[in-house]
Amino acid sequence: MYNYSYTSNSKWRKPLQMLCLLLGVVLLLSACGQAQKPSSATDSNTGSNAGSNSGQSSSSPEQNTAPPQEEVPEEPQEEVDPVQEQLSSLTLEEKIGQMILAGVQGTTLDDQAKLMITDQKVGGIIFYANNVSTLDGTAKFVQSIKEANQSNPVPIFMSVDQEGGKVSRMPETVESIPSSRKVGETKDSVLAETMGELLARQVQLAGFNVDFAPVLDVNSNPKNPVIGDRSFGNSAELVSRMGIAEMKGLRSEGIIPVVKHFPGHGDTSVDSHLDLPVVNKTEKQLAELEWIPFQAAVKEQVEAVMVAHILFPKLDPDHPASLSDVIIGEHLRGKFKYDGVVITDDLSMGAIAKNFKLDEAALATVKAGSDILLVAHSYESAKTIFDTLMSAVKSGKISESRIDESVYRILALKQQYKLSDDQKASGDLKQLNADIVDWRKEIDAR
Repeated sequence: MYNYSYTSNSKWRKPLQMLCLLLGVVLLLSACGQAQKPSSATDSNTGSNAGSNSGQSSSSPEQNTAPPQEEVPEEPQEEVDPVQEQLSSLTLEEKIGQMILAGVQGTTLDDQAKLMITDQKVGGIIFYANNVSTLDGTAKFVQSIKEANQSNPVPIFMSVDQEGGKVSRMPETVESIPSSRKVGETKDSVLAETMGELLARQVQLAGFNVDFAPVLDVNSNPKNPVIGDRSFGNSAELVSRMGIAEMKGLRSEGIIPVVKHFPGHGDTSVDSHLDLPVVNKTEKQLAELEWIPFQAAVKEQVEAVMVAHILFPKLDPDHPASLSDVIIGEHLRGKFKYDGVVITDDLSMGAIAKNFKLDEAALATVKAGSDILLVAHSYESAKTIFDTLMSAVKSGKISESRIDESVYRILALKQQYKLSDDQKASGDLKQLNADIVDWRKEIDAR
């Protein structure tokens, strides 16, 4: 029995062991197959993640080239400076022309004025009282100048001294604006801002785009023959507050304001139209009075500053402010950090004409930092300045890069105000007159 059982078990043990071994192999292979599937999936995800990560880390050549293609064109290339672009397109003649603001004769466009615009390519024109006729006639004269300038690549400044009070260029059909002093007596900056708005609307009626106002001189000298009631008063705080308000009013109506007469004409006893005034003040004294309104204007990013023909011997014993590198370069440009447009007062005034040759004055003021040279009453004077500056650049007395600095500022201002020679006279005379009358009643009521 025992032997039988042993023999029987031995007989089946080997096949059974083989079967178990085979089953174990099958199970093992099955298990391996099951294990390989997740492993494969993991490898696949790992590969995918690796590809993604390598794209993020720019290690894959294919993905390394994709981001730059998406970013082209690069940001700096998209930011084109329109002012620099326009400047680069101008000839030297056209650039120098932009630095001249000239006067014209009579009340209609004559042949000499046409030549001045087409040959010297002047950047601006100023009207005085003798250029103004009726409102309609003045508007036509202004428009004829703009049309003559359309052959030039840059629109023209059409400027005027419209301050109110005794300095007014508007025809009698336009209601008058009282003097700055009268407005200053109210001490109300809201009324001063309205003054600026009304002045702007007045000059728009004739098609002007620049007003030589407000006056920021502090009238500290009662014997002053040229400022007087053109100033808001004898307090630097009052002049600053009222003058800045007027400036903002002009600006709000789209007229370019020009503050004047830096570094301060309020303490003179000589009229600079006739001779050269001398003010014996130190830098400290000027900083405590005269400079305060101009510093306020610079802080408010004033568009343009007119520099006066006044000698300040304690700052510069050799040159009046309008020709002085000390006053324009070191102080206005340097210490005040002013980078806007600097305009000279009229270079044909007695203060300059009696003491300097026009060509010398032109060179000196450009070297000092002026951008626009104002010269009125003579076509020959405008040509002299043009020829002088052209010759100076060609001979190396003045670098073309110095000219470019000024012209850049001029073009920037014209672009800022979107000037165009297509802009015509605009406004409602009847409504404007009614608004001026109402505003004057407010002034009188104070």
